[in-house]
Amino acid sequence: MKKYIRLSISILILIFLFLVEHIFSFSDFSDYVSESVVNTVKKGLIIACISFIIIEIVHIIKKRLLAQYDMSQEDNLKYRKLHTQINLLEKVIVFLIILTAVGLFLISIESIRKIGVGIFASAGVVGIIIGLSAQKIVGALLAGIQIAIAQPFRVDDAVFVENEWGWIEEINLTYIVVRIWDKRRLVLPTTYFLEKPFQNWTRTSADIIGTVFIYTDYMISFEALRKELSRLLYNCDLWDRNVNVLQVTDSKETTLEIRILVSAKNSPTTWDLRVYIREKMIEFIQKNYPESLPRTRILLENKNTEIQD
Repeated sequence: MKKYIRLSISILILIFLFLVEHIFSFSDFSDYVSESVVNTVKKGLIIACISFIIIEIVHIIKKRLLAQYDMSQEDNLKYRKLHTQINLLEKVIVFLIILTAVGLFLISIESIRKIGVGIFASAGVVGIIIGLSAQKIVGALLAGIQIAIAQPFRVDDAVFVENEWGWIEEINLTYIVVRIWDKRRLVLPTTYFLEKPFQNWTRTSADIIGTVFIYTDYMISFEALRKELSRLLYNCDLWDRNVNVLQVTDSKETTLEIRILVSAKNSPTTWDLRVYIREKMIEFIQKNYPESLPRTRILLENKNTEIQD
């Protein structure tokens, strides 16, 4: 509703400017300001209003398109892809509209147009310096467009980046916002995702495998652990009934490393499932195999020495 109100106000202002152009003449203002100032202000307002109207129309079209794709569905991979493309496309169009509006306004000013032509015609060195200064900005914009086309990630994808895991919250032309699991926000430039490796946990599907490590003594019964793990999983709503694995992955001098693999429908659910399985398996070992908890063995030898007179 607010967008429609802003659009209506912009159209009314544009109509008013056209009416002023035909109703009032320059002679009404010649005593106060010069003709060039009036024309410049008038052209600037018209360009600004037209640009704002186009931007608002683009916003409204985007909202209507996104309303057709419900992101709240559990299997929303296709919808997340479309949301990402539409949002980035809107940002590119808005950027081009603003850039065009600024260019038209500057061209409409006679003095600035002449100065600009002279600078671009004679000052090649200045152009090179400006180009080098704007290199990072242009690189970031091109990276944003490349992400929109290639889509290494989408809105609401679960990612692991900079030793943090979270979800892609915003994809902009120059920066990406990652919502960390503890509600912090990690803001990274778009070029980061093209230059450095990162993990996308929901690239093709939302389901993910979680890992739980448990360390025990050599006396533990592996079959008993496997039975208890299966019992816990089949009675847990967090499990998606796909992955149920318990293996001994390492053996050290004092302990065994037992790795448990479980799966769930998405990364937050997998995290909760990992925590649940870890707690319950430790409780099971404490109650049924307390002697198999990690321990340190010390062998004391008592050697009696005979002393002869």
